[in-house]
Amino acid sequence: MTTVVNNPAPTSDSGGSGFLIGIVILVAFVALLLYFGIPALQRMGPVQVNIPTPQVIVPDKIDVNVTPAK
Repeated sequence: MTTVVNNPAPTSDSGGSGFLIGIVILVAFVALLLYFGIPALQRMGPVQVNIPTPQVIVPDKIDVNVTPAK
């Protein structure tokens, strides 16, 4: 014998309005991010990194005459 389950129909259909509100909030957030975020990034400018240069001491004269050992 087959069992049939009769569920009552839903009384309210509120699934569509929550989705629509979520989409509107998401679009507003992206618009605020573009409106305030992009100009703030442009005002920051390039990052400056100060790396000290190494100091190499080069003598004025270099003696290349080597006397061989006897």
